[in-house]
Amino acid sequence: MSQEWNIKSRAHVCSVCEKPLLDRAPVISALRETPQGYERFDCHPECWKSQNRDWEPFSLWDGVYLAPVKEERKEALKKEDAGEILRKLITLDDPAMKNVVYVLAVMLERSKILVERDSKSLEDGTIRRIYEDKKNGDTFIILDPRIRLENLAEVQQQVVALLSGTKSFGEVANEEQANEEQGTQEESQEGTQELGEIQAD
Repeated sequence: MSQEWNIKSRAHVCSVCEKPLLDRAPVISALRETPQGYERFDCHPECWKSQNRDWEPFSLWDGVYLAPVKEERKEALKKEDAGEILRKLITLDDPAMKNVVYVLAVMLERSKILVERDSKSLEDGTIRRIYEDKKNGDTFIILDPRIRLENLAEVQQQVVALLSGTKSFGEVANEEQANEEQGTQEESQEGTQELGEIQAD
């Protein structure tokens, strides 16, 4: 699949029997990988156990269903928080922002807003981490870009700039794109240098 990340919202009815999920009751959540993307299932535990399936879940976890709570209207000028920015970035689906998306997800995990439910290594060598929003149950499928330690501080500064509103998504994306191109050039130069040393020997 081409998508590097995705969000799947928690259902409010059982995916098997279609009866409402009850507040604070156990729920089984699963992701199924299809050619079109990830399909999410939220089921009563007994329905999940009794369901006949000819497929294996990409990811599976136990949870507790929390009924939605009506939120008070937010102030119009309130700054966007990390969760709102993460959702917007995922909607934009810009591969240049993969480092920022991952750092935001880790930040939200450390703040105990997201919890990591699973991680999957795919055939192409990439890793997808499955996070769940503890409050509303939304699932975030996030690419782990394996950020180099020497690049981490810069990505963290970009995240702070987004949170403070001092930089736009476009400005950060351009910076990330430039950094990636520079890194590719440096790797290419290192490879050429190593090849020259081998030939000289």
